[in-house]
Amino acid sequence: MKPFLPRPSASTLNMLREGCLQRREAVPQLLTEKALIPGIPNARYWLDHDLSAFIRDASEANVREYAAFGSLDGPNEMLPLADMLAVSGGGDAGTFAAGIIAGWTLHGSRPVFKVVTGISAGALVAPFAFLGPEYDAVIQGICNGIGPKDVFHSRSMLTRLASDGIADSKPLARLIAKYVTAEVLAAIAAQYIKGRLLMIGTTDLDAGRPVTWNMGAIAASGAPGALDLFRNIMVASMSIPGAVSPVMIDVEVDGKQFQEMHVDGGVLTQVFLYPPGTVMALNQVTGARLRRERHFYVIRNGKLEPQWSGTKRRTLSIGGRAISTLIQTQGISDLDRIYRIAQQDGADFNLAYIGADFDGSRTRKFDGEYMKRLFDYAFQLSAKGYPWHKSPHS
Repeated sequence: MKPFLPRPSASTLNMLREGCLQRREAVPQLLTEKALIPGIPNARYWLDHDLSAFIRDASEANVREYAAFGSLDGPNEMLPLADMLAVSGGGDAGTFAAGIIAGWTLHGSRPVFKVVTGISAGALVAPFAFLGPEYDAVIQGICNGIGPKDVFHSRSMLTRLASDGIADSKPLARLIAKYVTAEVLAAIAAQYIKGRLLMIGTTDLDAGRPVTWNMGAIAASGAPGALDLFRNIMVASMSIPGAVSPVMIDVEVDGKQFQEMHVDGGVLTQVFLYPPGTVMALNQVTGARLRRERHFYVIRNGKLEPQWSGTKRRTLSIGGRAISTLIQTQGISDLDRIYRIAQQDGADFNLAYIGADFDGSRTRKFDGEYMKRLFDYAFQLSAKGYPWHKSPHS
């Protein structure tokens, strides 16, 4: 006798058919770069195509920096050295960056960064690393005090079919809202006014293109929705497509409203600083201030060598293993790109990554014990003076 299977109700069928997930019209392809955040025209850049807006804002940032600090150090027309920090993705391995930063503070050699960038897990660390050592406790609290339930909420099987991800990111949104307050936004705005830059990367899934968000400009805009936008960008940068719901961001083109779908920046890039050719273009800007030195610090929340893993002969296992291998390879390529930019621009390159000596065993994602071990491992290395690697292959 066959088991009785209840027939889905009409409402359930409609939910599955319609998805119950509405959105505004996506930005048409030809209008992608014309789409603006209402009230914040300089909120982001499309650095895969046109550098002009980024070059303009970077030049203006240098002018603000010179006004704040230029007369205190060196020749009148020169800017002080620029220390730049890039924090990669890596999921729960983001505690590596937290440990490096906290240990760096204890060692006493941590600089004030001219530029900080973050993507995916790095987006959670970047704003507080940007603000300085007084926010180390926040970084540690976020990275050491969370578990799976503090980040994502899994949906039921039926709900997954009618939704836009296996899990929703409401717990992560609440976590970010707890720590990214109006006071934090004001502190970031104050540093932006001094010429410092904070950038976070997401992926516009409709356009299939990377988006670099000018978080300082958003913070300093005074726009009514600036705080919500700032938080949403951080959530979006960590939202793995398919696994977690995307973040919908309202934009407009010539007064008409559209909606973009943003997901994990790591879909396209694992870590970034600035595009090739930026420094050359900046030096050609009329009245540009010259800079004496640049130091790149790149924190990779992962290992460099391929990680062996026995793969079950199952669809999900094979697909998951293939994706993780692709991400690993992409991350190494991103490091190589930043290293080449450093050589081209005469910058000092410094790389930190999880060494082969660290035992990465864990029972699940966001395993508290694993995250604590990783934080302590990075902290101990950094507190003694981290032995920065001078190339991705050293």
